[in-house]
Amino acid sequence: MDIQHTESRDNRPSRRGFLALAATAGAVAALGGLPAYTASAAPVRPTDSPLLSAAAAAKNQLWWQAPGSPNSMIQQGLPVGNGRLGALASNDPSSELLMITDATLWTGDLNDTLDADGQFPYEREHFGSLTLLAKLIVDIPGHDLGSVDNYRRSLDLAQGLVSASYDLSGVTYQRQIFASRPDDVIVLYFSQQGSGTYTGTVSLAGTHGESTTADGAERYASFGGSLTNGLKYGAAVTAYSSDGTVAVSGTSISFDGCKDLTVVVSGGTNYAPDAAAGFRDPSLAPERLARTKVLNAAGHTASTLLHTHVADFRPVFEQLDINLGTSSAAQLKLDTWQRVQARYRDNVPDPELEAAYLQFGRYLMISGSRDSLPMGLQGPWLDGNDPDWMGDYHTDVNIQMNYWMADRAGLSGCFDAFTDYCVAQLPSWTDVTQRLFNSPTNRYRNSSGKIAGWTVAISTNPYGGGGWWWHPAGNAWICQGLFEHYEYTQDRAYLEKVYPLIKGAVEFWEARLITTTVTDASGASREVLIADSDWSPEQGPLDAKGITYAQELVWNLFGNYHTTTQILGKDNSYSATVDGLRERLYLPVVSPKTGWLEEWMSPDNLGETTHRHLSPLIGLFPGDRIRPDDSTPKDILAGTTALLTARGMNSYGWSNAWRSLCWARLKNAEKAYQLVVNNLKPSVNGSNGSAPNLFDIMDMGQGRGIFQIDANFGTPSAIIEMLVYSRPGHVELLPALPAAWAASGSVSGVGVRGGFVADLSWKNGKVTQVTLKSVGGRDTTVIAGSASRKISLTPGKSVTLGNLG
Repeated sequence: MDIQHTESRDNRPSRRGFLALAATAGAVAALGGLPAYTASAAPVRPTDSPLLSAAAAAKNQLWWQAPGSPNSMIQQGLPVGNGRLGALASNDPSSELLMITDATLWTGDLNDTLDADGQFPYEREHFGSLTLLAKLIVDIPGHDLGSVDNYRRSLDLAQGLVSASYDLSGVTYQRQIFASRPDDVIVLYFSQQGSGTYTGTVSLAGTHGESTTADGAERYASFGGSLTNGLKYGAAVTAYSSDGTVAVSGTSISFDGCKDLTVVVSGGTNYAPDAAAGFRDPSLAPERLARTKVLNAAGHTASTLLHTHVADFRPVFEQLDINLGTSSAAQLKLDTWQRVQARYRDNVPDPELEAAYLQFGRYLMISGSRDSLPMGLQGPWLDGNDPDWMGDYHTDVNIQMNYWMADRAGLSGCFDAFTDYCVAQLPSWTDVTQRLFNSPTNRYRNSSGKIAGWTVAISTNPYGGGGWWWHPAGNAWICQGLFEHYEYTQDRAYLEKVYPLIKGAVEFWEARLITTTVTDASGASREVLIADSDWSPEQGPLDAKGITYAQELVWNLFGNYHTTTQILGKDNSYSATVDGLRERLYLPVVSPKTGWLEEWMSPDNLGETTHRHLSPLIGLFPGDRIRPDDSTPKDILAGTTALLTARGMNSYGWSNAWRSLCWARLKNAEKAYQLVVNNLKPSVNGSNGSAPNLFDIMDMGQGRGIFQIDANFGTPSAIIEMLVYSRPGHVELLPALPAAWAASGSVSGVGVRGGFVADLSWKNGKVTQVTLKSVGGRDTTVIAGSASRKISLTPGKSVTLGNLG
């Protein structure tokens, strides 16, 4: 695992070139906030080795016996990322391919000219699309896959490291690939054991028609360009070795007779999180900055770069550890893809694989959501410039699901990308809403004629723009996630930061709610407040009033606003007004026809029975209004359970994850577990399930499957929810522990709403011990089985309880 070589400084890129470029880069240092591609101070270098031994790393290691095909990188490429840059690696012995994405390389603009129907255009020119930054190829002639033996590649989840090895002519060749956040580069290190050498070329190409140029003196290749929307971007690569020859050859870098080779690549854009500046930093020159970053990194050995990366990555990963039981010796002998297939074929639990799937989700979160834009439908992992749905931010479950896992799984810092995105977008969202929402052609306009605050479309981009249709309740769902992050962290400064978003959403709904009269089962009539015309995502009537989806979200929004004003001590008079509105909100009832919780304020089923969205169940998850206890009327609980049952157990991965979370909330362990297993089903010929690299694949029909990342986060969220359920003042341990994991297990580092972190262990389905540490919380009740303990802690303190359950 460790890189032991030392290298001559004579064969590295010139420091003269680095110093000249650094002088210019100083002008673009620190834009005053993230996300941005900026110059930065030299990272702190570790003084000793932080690397895990091979035995210790094995627990969180996935491995395969074949490289990824360049024609199937989404299903087979291995992902690396530093939170902004993401890449898929093929690990082909003779032609290593990296497909590199920068999270901010978006086409499009504000997209604020509505179509004739009052909705937003949804296409790649004006709404825009996330696109691929570059392709990097390291060609090594003579290392053809058919000529090598003992090929193996692996993904070390705990250290953020892709590795591959093979034997050729008596020599063992190895390569390691990692995306370093401290150095803001991707590094490829090629080594060997024996008398072998590397000869070949390094080529860097853009994907928007750019021309790559190379500098022989400084030994780098780079390109730059501008999209039609004015966004500037660029990338650069350099290479060096401890011996042999490394030189520029045309527009590529050649290497000859090298016992080892280090390749360093970086790139980015001049995107800035500032609506007033048009989301651009005009002073930043991305191509020049990319050269600076790769030449700076090339001033250090590959070993130093790796240790710096691991010292940053591993402590974040190790915030949560999980043990769901021991897999069989036969299972452990299989590679990852074989295990996925065997789990489905044999229908035998593989608890270590299931735990690894959770940790793979955490790996993707750390790799894709730090110091940049949040992750959309594919995160920063593309294989071309035409991702489905533009790789955008869907606000009717997908972006929310991406971030359900962060706080639960010990990755609260990764939630910041979502927060910062929403804060940066708010000025544009507010402006567009107040100018356009009440357009006379918008079927969702406020019939009151009033407008205030902000909302969003079903899809959003990074330029303040929306796409597809207006999504009035999207603001409430966004704010629900933002407020829940506070519940986990108890960070008052954070709550101040997001307060304008929460208040603006409340103001929007104060202007939007309308009055109607309902008659209850006894024949009594009363006036209630309901949502104006809306669409229950993504089915049924286009203009129904009082949909359960909106009613539940607004009920939750108003309650969270009350709590927020109490904590911050502001707007108490307005908060009292909102409390009055909340008391008058209509809440859904059970249909006398179907026995289900109503979705459309109608006893009829107006949509698809097994529809992928669980919109009317938002009060069950992610909300807490509907619970399997005495606080929820029995008819509502029964109607909720009946509706969830009717939706079925087989859907797209993200929908299965949502179903699993709902069943966990209802304490049905085996159904929750079965849905996790369903998402581990191997995807074959584009079918729903997990690809060989564990990316979740959605079946679009006719053998076409697409990658959508939310299931890779939603499914781990469900696993955690099966082990720990929490709301402020209440923690329940093992609420939905399936038989497959019951014998013994443990989990540490689970986030608990109310400001705590839980570590627990169990045996024979019973909690043996739990430690609760306060990260800001003070009082809560811990429940395990029939046992209940009230605890009080001061921040930073912990308590350990035994003999529970």
